[in-house]
Amino acid sequence: MNLRTLSLLVTVALIALLAAFNWSALAAPSMVSLGVTEVQAPLGVLMLGLTGLLSVFFIAYVLWLQGSVLMEARRHARQMQAQRDLADKAEASRFTELRAVLEALHARDQDALMARLDLLQAHLVQRAQESDNSMAAYVGQLEQQVRQYQQAGH
Repeated sequence: MNLRTLSLLVTVALIALLAAFNWSALAAPSMVSLGVTEVQAPLGVLMLGLTGLLSVFFIAYVLWLQGSVLMEARRHARQMQAQRDLADKAEASRFTELRAVLEALHARDQDALMARLDLLQAHLVQRAQESDNSMAAYVGQLEQQVRQYQQAGH
């Protein structure tokens, strides 16, 4: 219990205790002026009743105020959730767009890599053919030299 609630309960208990101890004085009839007329009534009981009525109105006002604050808090919570959902959708959209961009970059890089590999393969095939041709030429020269050697020696 917080300090305000405790102090209010203590004050109400003291008023009730004081009224109980002095009930005979509160209930004693006296002349009460109502502005236009005067009536015979117990002034203490009348003041105690008005204090109780004021307390009832005060409690009703506090409850109404608390209810309106709770309703406002719920409205704000719904708006915050809607904004959060909107932000989540926007974030998901950004992630989807980023994924598309990355996939496009990957595809472009993959195409460039495949083109480069094709070019390297073509160069490799050309070099292999050149090497085969060179090897065939060397073998041909060696065969020709062997034949010339055989013809010159025999």
